[in-house]
Amino acid sequence: MTRTRWMLLVLLLALLAGGGWWWFSRGSASAVQYRSATIERGNLQATVSASGAVNPVTQVSVGTQVSGQVRDVFVDFNSEVKAGQLIAQIDPQTLEYRLNSSLADLDAANAAVAIAQANAASARANVSRARTDLAEAQRNHERNLSLVAQGFIAQSEADRTRAALASAQESLKAVEALVGVSEAQIASARANVKQREAAVSQARVDLARTRITSPVDGIVIKRTVERGQTVAASLQAPELFVIAQNLSEMQVDASIDEADVGRIRPGQKATFTVDAFPGRTFEGQVRQVRKAATNVSNVITYIAVVGFANGDSRLLPGMTANVRVVTDQRENVLKVPNAALRVRLPGPEAGNGAASGPRGGPPRGRIHLLDDNNQTVTVAVGTGVTDGSFTEVVLKPDSPDAARVVEGAKVVTGVQGGAAPAAARSRQPAPRLPF
Repeated sequence: MTRTRWMLLVLLLALLAGGGWWWFSRGSASAVQYRSATIERGNLQATVSASGAVNPVTQVSVGTQVSGQVRDVFVDFNSEVKAGQLIAQIDPQTLEYRLNSSLADLDAANAAVAIAQANAASARANVSRARTDLAEAQRNHERNLSLVAQGFIAQSEADRTRAALASAQESLKAVEALVGVSEAQIASARANVKQREAAVSQARVDLARTRITSPVDGIVIKRTVERGQTVAASLQAPELFVIAQNLSEMQVDASIDEADVGRIRPGQKATFTVDAFPGRTFEGQVRQVRKAATNVSNVITYIAVVGFANGDSRLLPGMTANVRVVTDQRENVLKVPNAALRVRLPGPEAGNGAASGPRGGPPRGRIHLLDDNNQTVTVAVGTGVTDGSFTEVVLKPDSPDAARVVEGAKVVTGVQGGAAPAAARSRQPAPRLPF
């Protein structure tokens, strides 16, 4: 009897131990907790973030085309200038001497033309004299021939006048050739005059270039020259000033990563901030996406030009701007936290999470809803615009899950306390694609 009691006692203890283990396991399973959030309805904006620099829309670098010492500087930083206004003067003394030398050479060339013209006139006079002498020699020879025929004079007289006639003919040819030479000398002298005139014009242009003037109306934002400094213009003009044409209309040259440049279009709205004015947001608009790529350490970026009005002129050239370009926006849509799309619960429905949608449709993802019994139900949804924190979820109105994915429904954003219960996993239906 005592042995039977001991056996019953051992059996009772075993049953109690088994029951305790079962209760503990059940309690551990039921200790699983889910972090959740509610599905909201509201507006979403997709943006691209970038950084850039504030620059004037038009800025002109003013240099010099002549070398020399800067004699005067008439403007300083932030000086307002007008087109054609004298802003600096290079010492013109050397170029004035060069101009005077060129003028003297021009006078000498004009004098050479006059001399050549006088020589030509003298040659033409010699031609007239030679023609007169030739005519006289012709008459004398014809008269002597007549006298010889009559026997009044000897044949030698006719031979002498024949020789004189031939000499007069050759003299005429010689002086006519001299006339041609004189005409050529006149043409050469006139060409030399044109060369000297070009040298004078060049000297005058160089002299005028010693006066550095502003090419546009604007403000001097940079000055790199001082009075007394010597500047040398050789292969390229040295930069003396930078003039911004208009600081009331400026732009931000933002560097857009190649992964985002496909979403940037002219006309899109943009906002940006600068460190000089914390808490203040400035608005602009994308004016241009430049096709020239920039490669820095194998990182490809493109420049997007964001124009904005700077009416109070508070933003200055060179400021660093943090830009956000609005690439897409939705109003009054259902949205869930991005964490809800990243949750993976054990079970056959976990799969690969987000997947590509049908051609032309939105990408697909999975969310896990909580019912009234704190059990999860997995729903496949389409995803739309995201702002980095929330993502638009899309379901067709005739989808069987459309009644579940509504504003205010609870969605799992994380798991605490261990794995999800097997009962909960077994109750979750396989995802049904709504598209």
